[in-house]
Amino acid sequence: MPHVDGVTHRQVDLGGLGLHVAEAGDGEPLVMVHGWPEHWFMRRKLIPALAERYRVICPDLRGFGWSDAPPGRYEKKTLARDLVRLLEVLGLERVRLVGHDWGGFAGFLACIEAPQRFERFVALSIVSPWFRPALGPGLLAGVAYQLPLVAPLVGTHVASSPSFTRLLLQQGSTRSYTDEEIAAYADRLSAPERARATVALYRSFQVLELPAMATGRYVDGRMTVPTLAVYGGDDPVVGKGAFDRADEHCESLEVEPMPGRAHFLPEEAPDEVLKRLNPFLS
Repeated sequence: MPHVDGVTHRQVDLGGLGLHVAEAGDGEPLVMVHGWPEHWFMRRKLIPALAERYRVICPDLRGFGWSDAPPGRYEKKTLARDLVRLLEVLGLERVRLVGHDWGGFAGFLACIEAPQRFERFVALSIVSPWFRPALGPGLLAGVAYQLPLVAPLVGTHVASSPSFTRLLLQQGSTRSYTDEEIAAYADRLSAPERARATVALYRSFQVLELPAMATGRYVDGRMTVPTLAVYGGDDPVVGKGAFDRADEHCESLEVEPMPGRAHFLPEEAPDEVLKRLNPFLS
């Protein structure tokens, strides 16, 4: 387990699914959810400052970090239900929520499903559920990194490869990662059950979710939770067009680019992220 000063760890039983949760600080609850290929440790540069004001709660999604990795399709609606169930088990009536990558996508869905549970929501480096990608070279370029992960026979080998994890982190960031930082993520993904979870995560997106999004049939419901969406200006996956239709479905949505930054914002530009989080969350 990587060490971060002031952070404690525990396993939370959701009723057949165990989630690892890292926590720090006191005050009103702030839940922060990661994406692929990371886990709670991606928040290490944000936790100390936020823990001065909030009780920071960083769960590992199913299939990631130190949480259970059961078989299944790993649909994003399942991740959202896990999140809402976690709040119930922890006895948290209402929280602020920050999600990055798939954690941000699951956050959108959780806020739509259980808006009474969420005070405010920040989505980092992720498209909205109403994004309708145009079929063509641009879409292919955006999802090209997923193709080795969903490929028959080799998908689990790619998902468990430290070299692939390093490649994705380096190409999606404006900073360099140390060997220790790469290992913090790659070592957990190397377990066979977690490699299978990664493959299932992306196959569900390619086969079920992306086609539904492209035809505008993915999600019903209106987003009533005040939302801030932040993306890097050099993000190879997420751009301004990711939120073109979101205004029609959100009562309160702010979209802010971070020029000169890429995909892994909490690690490559933590101070800039905090400058956006603090006023919005408070």
